[in-house]
Parts: sequence; structure tokens; C-alpha cells
Amino acid sequence: MTYQNYSLKQLQQIDAAHHLHPFTDHKELRETGSRIITHANGPFIYDADGTEILDGMAGLWCVNVGYGRDELADAAHAQMKELPYYNSFFKCSTPTPVLLSRKLAELAPKGVSQVFYGSSGSEANDTALRLVRHYWALEGKPQKNRIIARKMGYHGSTIAGASLGGMDMMHKQLGGAVPNIVHVMMPYAYELALPGESDHDFGLRAAKAVEDAILEAGADKVAAFIGEPVMGAGGVKIPPMSYWPEVQRICRKYDVLLMLDEVITGYGRTGEWFAAQTFDIEPDTITTAKALTSGYQPLSALLVGDRIAATLVEKGGEFYHGYTYSGHPVACAVALKNLEIMEREGLVDRVKNDTGPYFATALQERIGGHDLVGEVRSIGLMGAIEIVKDKATKERFLPAGSAAVTVRDHAIAQGMMLRATGDTMILSPPLIWTRETIDMACERIARALDLAQADLRKR
Repeated sequence: MTYQNYSLKQLQQIDAAHHLHPFTDHKELRETGSRIITHANGPFIYDADGTEILDGMAGLWCVNVGYGRDELADAAHAQMKELPYYNSFFKCSTPTPVLLSRKLAELAPKGVSQVFYGSSGSEANDTALRLVRHYWALEGKPQKNRIIARKMGYHGSTIAGASLGGMDMMHKQLGGAVPNIVHVMMPYAYELALPGESDHDFGLRAAKAVEDAILEAGADKVAAFIGEPVMGAGGVKIPPMSYWPEVQRICRKYDVLLMLDEVITGYGRTGEWFAAQTFDIEPDTITTAKALTSGYQPLSALLVGDRIAATLVEKGGEFYHGYTYSGHPVACAVALKNLEIMEREGLVDRVKNDTGPYFATALQERIGGHDLVGEVRSIGLMGAIEIVKDKATKERFLPAGSAAVTVRDHAIAQGMMLRATGDTMILSPPLIWTRETIDMACERIARALDLAQADLRKR
């Protein structure tokens, strides 16, 4: 029996009875009922009522080539018929992860040429943590195992991923985080820059927090620094251009490995295949997932730098780590076809030279002047809108985060899917967006802000 045999109310009742959603207040959801998304095409999603919604989040930061791509479905179908599954254990492999690994090595920054597969960004970050600590043990420095991360960073929802991340609300529910992980300030100038401090100087100060943490622990105890090139789930926090070069200099000075989490920024989001190339970073590991398959199949790829890989191969023996679905042949077939589509249609170059700059200008000119907006910022096709009560003082509405939720709800009602993170509205649309799509998005966001303003001023 297919879902078409059920009414919307029946689906909502079954959902409430059996389905535990991620990052959800389940009592609240079950009182209101889920929005049931039934189909999608291009940049639009559609719910069970037939409402058309422009997807400003590319699903969950992932559907870069948009919805309804028959080529991706056909690639999955063909691979399923030929070989639906076999593992990468027992000295075995299958063709698609072999070919995908070569392709990723071609696209990755110089010096990063090895790939380890999983099914999610969380798994990839677990792998990265274990691999980095294992590397230092193989080099005879097992005590070099501390990881420096950032407050409000997001690195997944597994125990290790949540521990690496810097979100207090997640730590409170862990009941015990992975040890030897510390968190330093984030490069979030809108709230953390000092009066009169330039972006350049703020970037250097935020980077110095990494050096201070290294010196506090002792460089002989610090394994790596991990960070998202642009902090995504924490609110699209874009660092000043002075930040990453200084972080890289510090890591090299103290022989600390540099781990990039590009689960969100990878595969074209910032106008390059990887944000490492946007910010000219030379990482030791790059965590990727999401847009690798445009969300059509679950797949993650941890890209491993040659320094770590050489030690693992020559000194490591057996690496006691892996997943049942590492290098899943169907997921890898879809990834290969997805990357082919992106290359053929020039989506990465389009973001860099056309839609990305147009997106930045449109947000600034059409949204930035609104009374509720303290700041808009973007890079490539990802952006943020800070919601404030007072533009001059940056005062927020109380309770914290409630104003952004009001804006989000009005946006969805206006046919525009946005995400609220704290007091920030965030966007990460499919890379197939055009100038016309961007214009449509700005019109709908502007209407949502006007409607939200009327509600918020009543408080």
C-alpha cells in the first residue's frame, strides 16, 4: 500500500504514534502535526495539501542539483540491478567506490588524495577523530590527542560528533562527552567584535584563541584543530579573510593537524569544489557528505591528506574501524553521476561568477534595510539574516530565538522554506537557483519580514 492510500490526517497520526524526529520537541510536534512533504521538482518542494514551497535549504544543505533528477534515479537503479551491495572488507572492493575515490582525489585540494567512506557526516567526523589520534600514536606520540574545536561548531550528532561540536544544548544530553576536546571562541564578528575593531583584526584575535588553547595544553598534547570553513548549522558564520591563514600558520608552527568539516560547504557551495580552495586552506582531513550525492543517497567521504595516509599505510597495520556501508556501491554510483551533472552544467562556476554575487547583492539591497534585519551576509550560495529588535544596538527580541521562528513560520506560509537558528535566518539553496529564483526568494522573505514585524511589535 502506498502513501496515496492514506489521508493527510492519517499520515500525521501514524507519524505521531511511531516516528521520533531529529532535533524536535516531540510534544509540540504531536500537538500540531507534521507537514508531510510528498514530492519535489527542481527548486520546489510540495506538501500533502499541494502547497508549492521554494526550498531555501536544499533539503538539509544537500540537494545541490535540485529535485527530480532522473539521471540519479537511473544510476541507482542500474547499480542495484547489477550489484546492490557488497562490502569493502575482506580485501574486497566494488567498481563505483574505486572510481569515485579517483574522482574525489582529482577535485580535492593538493595533497589530499585518499578517501574513507561512511553514510553520514557524523560518521565521517567519528572516523576523522579516530584517524587523527591513531596517526599520532603511530608516530610515537600517543599523548598528542587533544582536539581544539569551536563554540557553536557543528560536527554531527553521534557521541564523537556532538563532543567535537560546540553546542551546549547537545552536550547537556550526552551524559559524558569524548574526553580531551576543548572549545574556543568562534569567528562571529557580528556579536563578538569589539567596538571599533576591524574585521581583519577580529579575525586575528579569533585565530589567537586557537593558539592560546594550544599553549595552555602544551603543543605536545594537541593533535588537531577542527573547524567548518563557514560555520553552517551554527548560523552561517563567515570568518574574516584574515582568520584561516592565521589559523593555518598557528597549526603549522606547533605541528597541529588541521581538520576541515566541509559536510555543508563541500561540492560547490562557496563557489569552489571545496571551501578549502575558497579560503586557500591546506587541510590534513576534509569531512564531506550531503551534496556528494545531492542527498539522493546517504554517503560520506572523509578525504585524507597524504601525510596521514602515508603513516597509516606504512606504519599502521590493520585500522580497526569501518562501517557495513563503507563504499556502498549504489550510493557511490549516484555520487559519480551527481558530480558528472555538476561538472556538465557548470554549477560550481555559476555559483562563483553569477548566482553567488547576485545572491549577495540581492540580499543586501532587498533584505538588509528591513527594520528587523541587523545584518545580512553570504558567501557563494549560503547566507544569513540576523533578526533584531533594534538595528543600532543589535538588541534581540525575547525570549531568545522566538523572533526568528516567527519569521520562519511566515516565510513558509509565503511559500519560502527557511531555517531559524537562534536569532538568525539561514539559507542554503540548491545550486540550480537562477537570478529569477533569487528574486522570487527575496520577494517572499521580504513579505515574511513585514508580517513578522507586525506580530513582533505587538509584544
